[in-house]
Amino acid sequence: MQGKVDEKMMSLDKVFHAQTVLKNIIRETNVVRAYGISPDCELFLKPENLQITGSFKVRGSAYKIAMLSDAEKEKGVIACSAGNHAQGVALAATKNGIRSLICLPDTAPISKVEATKGFGADVCLVEGCYDDAYQRALELKEREGYTFVHPFDDENVIAGQGTIALEILSELDDIDAIVVPVGGGGLISGIAYTAKQIRPSVKIYGVQVAGAPSMYNAVRNGKIESLKSVSTIADGIAVKTPGDNTYALVNEYVDEIALVTDDEVASAILALIEKQKMIAEGAGATAVAAVMADKFDLKGKRVVAIVSGGNIDVTSLSRVIDRGLRNAGRSSSLLIELIDKPGQLKDISRIIADCGGNVTGVHYEKGNTESVNGCFLRIDMETRDYEHVNLITRSLASEGFKIV
Repeated sequence: MQGKVDEKMMSLDKVFHAQTVLKNIIRETNVVRAYGISPDCELFLKPENLQITGSFKVRGSAYKIAMLSDAEKEKGVIACSAGNHAQGVALAATKNGIRSLICLPDTAPISKVEATKGFGADVCLVEGCYDDAYQRALELKEREGYTFVHPFDDENVIAGQGTIALEILSELDDIDAIVVPVGGGGLISGIAYTAKQIRPSVKIYGVQVAGAPSMYNAVRNGKIESLKSVSTIADGIAVKTPGDNTYALVNEYVDEIALVTDDEVASAILALIEKQKMIAEGAGATAVAAVMADKFDLKGKRVVAIVSGGNIDVTSLSRVIDRGLRNAGRSSSLLIELIDKPGQLKDISRIIADCGGNVTGVHYEKGNTESVNGCFLRIDMETRDYEHVNLITRSLASEGFKIV
């Protein structure tokens, strides 16, 4: 039944057993104190982006595969993934000497596809999103007899992810909250269940992106419904339908779920790079984005944000950084209408320089202006923030320049 936890499914013993099994497979990622990201709370980061395969996903998939019977291992495993689960399954299967086939959506970043192959898996690209890859994997499972390794809705996978909570609580004994990215719900289910068994006072907050709010909607509406489409830079949590098991665990153990925008995620990625020298993918930065955007009551609290993965394509990272700079007012453009005559650019450059701005690009455009001799000048600038942009705009206007 939707929304009810099967008490036989999860146990704290299972999570501790997973920790033992995973000891020689995964890397224990020590929490890092974060400065300059959220001044209102004492923020720590759990850097699963530094995990083997670059994501927490290897924990759940490796434990699941370790628990397979010899007969199941003989036939091999199949999985579907936007990328990170794929790499976890590939690595775990290769370490166990068994074959793995991974179905990925054809929208998955090239870096994730190549990394999956690099860990020893065969790859099947499927047109569409994660859910389309999921259906294809189920078809192949039935036809070929593979064991399906679900990315989130499986008790052993959830237990493997729960080992993150064991590590956090063994390092920090007085935390108030853990903030967790949410896609299908495997990560937050494992963390929430484990943390609440050991320390019930710890608040567990989930974060989804506004372009893929499947678990958020399920909790709010009291039932699981599939999204018609998903659209977000956080491809790792772009899931149309949460799992039955994860939905039940989230309902039982998660205190609150909030949504962040792609712009907030881009700003969080930029902050992690600048303040922590840490690379996070879109999904990996959502918890930090929620803390930065004050989505939860964390003032004065001791908080851990899970940085769940760092597998971001370099070209995507470049676009995200540009977006983050624009969101913060640190990269901006002005369109100025001018009379086309000598000396104009010199005066504009002087005003911007006097205000402390840096011109990075100049684009001259003939266009539909009121004057026959009119033109447009687009100026690209590096600035400190929006207040700085406004200062430059006011200074140009005060000297007679028309800002469009």
